[in-house]
Amino acid sequence: MLFSPTPLHIPDGFLNLVISLLFWALTMAMVGLAISKTNKTLGERQIPLMGVMAAFIFAAQMLNFPVAGGTSGHFLGGALAAIVLGPWAGILTMTAVVAVQGLLFQDGGLLVMGANIFNMGILTAAIGFGLYRAVRNRPRALRLGGIGVAAWLSTIAAALITSLQLWLSGTSRLEIVIPAMLGVHALIGFGEAVITVAAVAFIEQTRPDLLRAENSANGKWGWAVAGMGISLLVVLISPLASAKPDGLERIAEDLGFINAGRSAPYEILPDYTVPLLGETALSTILAGAIGALFVLGILILVGRRMSSRA
Repeated sequence: MLFSPTPLHIPDGFLNLVISLLFWALTMAMVGLAISKTNKTLGERQIPLMGVMAAFIFAAQMLNFPVAGGTSGHFLGGALAAIVLGPWAGILTMTAVVAVQGLLFQDGGLLVMGANIFNMGILTAAIGFGLYRAVRNRPRALRLGGIGVAAWLSTIAAALITSLQLWLSGTSRLEIVIPAMLGVHALIGFGEAVITVAAVAFIEQTRPDLLRAENSANGKWGWAVAGMGISLLVVLISPLASAKPDGLERIAEDLGFINAGRSAPYEILPDYTVPLLGETALSTILAGAIGALFVLGILILVGRRMSSRA
């Protein structure tokens, strides 16, 4: 049976105005710092890697996988982006992914986009890279195990900060929302760990130079074409994603605040479908391909502009 991916991110209405604006300010400050840091180090050879990583993470996030209790989970990717690209370029990559999901696919609210970027991109990248630094020179088995732990913890951290945002917004009681969110995301984190470890192991086996930013890509684009091909293959199986509600949506239903969410004021490619094609497998695949190519193009354009300034 074919399914369409479910919405993934916090919608408008779950967080109040003060919390939304606070996390917009924090996010803008961190993204500004990431731009400044990346401006000083970004080379022409790293630009396609940022684009391909964004396309892969976008595609992988469409693949909701089932977990216990009629709930699904989805890949975040912040830890993977930071491990491969470094923390600052990883933050910029995740910012592009979450922004495109909100603006083009109406996945996540516009007012709360700062919170979504902070939770899924900034926090996960910081935790993922911080733990990776501690194990990157260790033997392979220990290194991959550490990467799995980093990916799992990044998921837990994102769930925890989301719980605190909901509590501070008056949407749910702290003693109820934290156990509920952490319980389901502890399971989702295992999926995050498996995907992250598998991706890093594959890169280490095929192109270990990509994990060393100063040597990455050797100035050639052939690997980038292959990476984009893998991303589009992931999009091809996106109609098989679980249609069960994701962790946040399930908690919102169970705790009774699902109706607080507000729809976007416009629709372009809602729910990862092309409106003219309806909710069909082809519609989902085409929408996913558009999104993957869109984030690829954005990161390459931004990266080239930053590289020229550097």
